[in-house]
Amino acid sequence: MTITAIITTMTDQPVSGAVLLRLLSWLSPAFPLGGFAYSGGLERAAHDGLIQSGEDLESWLLSGLQHGFLWNDAVLLCESHRLQGENQPLDDIAALAEALAGSKERFLETTALGEAFLAASAAWPASVALNVPASPALPLAFGAVSSAHRIGLSAACQAYLHAQIAQYISAAIRLSVCGQVTGVAVLAALEGPVIEQAGNAVASSLDDLGGCTFRADVASLKHETQHSRLFRS
Repeated sequence: MTITAIITTMTDQPVSGAVLLRLLSWLSPAFPLGGFAYSGGLERAAHDGLIQSGEDLESWLLSGLQHGFLWNDAVLLCESHRLQGENQPLDDIAALAEALAGSKERFLETTALGEAFLAASAAWPASVALNVPASPALPLAFGAVSSAHRIGLSAACQAYLHAQIAQYISAAIRLSVCGQVTGVAVLAALEGPVIEQAGNAVASSLDDLGGCTFRADVASLKHETQHSRLFRS
């Protein structure tokens, strides 16, 4: 399955040309966000023996995608995309996104990356003003900027979730949870769930926010006091 088949617009037309290149640029590991410095609690989970294999990693990420902060990120991204498209302010949803951060490190991760994304994406000027506050959560920043550049909601959500999962798989590889071949296999196995959850998020509202990934939340909290660590979260 090619990337243009995976990433679609609201009308299910393949994304190509400048839109595809823009998404690839914004979500590239080389884009200056500093995402490589964060693990979203994965480091603590590996330390505590909760993630010891590629199978564990796949289950952990799938839970986050279906019931955890990745799902909430998708819902927030879609709402910010819609609000920006309607030229509405995003201050209230920005405050909600901050309140949903389950730990100090999760708050730092999403707001620092959101601020960095806004700064770096300014290299592609939008034709309309952005309605986001300073230092927004990353999914809000990404949703608003994508909307301002007329990138379809489905495409933006699918690409965002895929990139986030790839980032956490990269962290797991650096933590020696699995090797590169297994990491790629996990990424491939999660293609279907990414497409499914992006579709669910597109049809969602803020009433669909919520999570039930207690171990992941606790791991993120415990990471704050972990003595030896590679990542900031």
